[in-house]
Amino acid sequence: MHTAVEERIIRPARNILGSLRLPGDKSISHRYGMLAAFAEGTSRFTNFSTGADCASTLACMEALGAKINKLGATQSDEGTVEVTGVAGRVTPSSKPLDCGNSGSTMRMISGLLAPQQGTFTLIGDASLSRRPMGRIQKPLAEMGAKLTLTEGHAPLIIEGAALKAIDYTTPVPSAQVKSCVLLAGLQTAGTTTVREAIRTRDHSELALRAFGAEVKRSTESVSITGPQKLHAIEAAVPGDISSAAFFLCAASLFPGSSLVLDSLGLNPTRATLLDVLTALGAHIAVLNLEEKNAELVGTVQITAPPDGLRSTTISGSLAAQLIDELPVLAAIAPYTSGGIRIRDAKELRVKESDRIALVAKNLRAMGAEVEEFEDGLDVPGGQTLHGATIDSGGDHRIAMAFSVAALRAEGETLIQGAESAAISFPEFFTLLDQVAER
Repeated sequence: MHTAVEERIIRPARNILGSLRLPGDKSISHRYGMLAAFAEGTSRFTNFSTGADCASTLACMEALGAKINKLGATQSDEGTVEVTGVAGRVTPSSKPLDCGNSGSTMRMISGLLAPQQGTFTLIGDASLSRRPMGRIQKPLAEMGAKLTLTEGHAPLIIEGAALKAIDYTTPVPSAQVKSCVLLAGLQTAGTTTVREAIRTRDHSELALRAFGAEVKRSTESVSITGPQKLHAIEAAVPGDISSAAFFLCAASLFPGSSLVLDSLGLNPTRATLLDVLTALGAHIAVLNLEEKNAELVGTVQITAPPDGLRSTTISGSLAAQLIDELPVLAAIAPYTSGGIRIRDAKELRVKESDRIALVAKNLRAMGAEVEEFEDGLDVPGGQTLHGATIDSGGDHRIAMAFSVAALRAEGETLIQGAESAAISFPEFFTLLDQVAER
């Protein structure tokens, strides 16, 4: 799937006003899609993520024997997906499983497949083939799985075998590695435990519970005793808070703004951004908070402070929790009064692109001062930016982060590689135009 390279012109805005309902959370959609395809029975999801990454997960599971039915015929059914599972036993595919651009798909599906019978080959696009996969090879090998990588990267070959339970401490906190080990543990006799120094997002644990598995949790660890069976569920996927980040940051730039986001996923391991925006001075109200399939969902209203945003430092466990939101926070940092300092975010260098280098390069293109460090950035506040040509590096979050920065710049900004936004959020530019007053 090679889309033409697309350029988007972003004109400055006067304000951000209105209300939006965002597409389904990508992290939750990945897990619901994968678990439903592995469970017994037919699951039904509304507001399933429209991003290409989650489509990769569904396509891989379909190749392994699950039945996927997308009910997008009418507007009201948009994002409705029915998944009939394989009841715990996949059918090996004669062709490689293509994970596209999705690290989540490749890392989690590896855990699901390692205890299954058969040989499985996982491939991805050029960007995914550069991303580190040794981090899942290590725990799976400890369990007795056979994973062959190509110099630490995809293509990845799994020779399925019965595994043994392990007690594993992740060297780098990673929700994907944790999920990978738990999915292998689900099918393995005994208790598998994953320990992490910093608590990462817990969608996998919550989703496993929603599908009927028993998962035990302490402050530092998660354990699953296998083997267990999963059963189909019906669920509405909450709006994606990582997608919301761009709109929340955009609204926080304009003193007269008011934006309402309905049915947003507010999982505490993901909603840290709301704390950071509050620290910067934005006013945030959370209305109608409820729990659905163990996930917190609510409506968020944000208004910007009349006298502009203040300053903040993001480091330590906060940096790990905000890893996806850091590019957009750095992109709005020049407009704050005191700037934003980011540290302990070295992981950003091995995402879809080297996000630290690209953020620095693009801020400089817009006339900003910025200091780059191995593990972060210092972006001073009180700066005036001008429109520029932005190099997204084919990275969806860079394309979207600088579309937000462009709203307060002087003159037009050209985003190169704007089609990359479709990876996570195909509706992004349409929705941005909907709430930007010009």
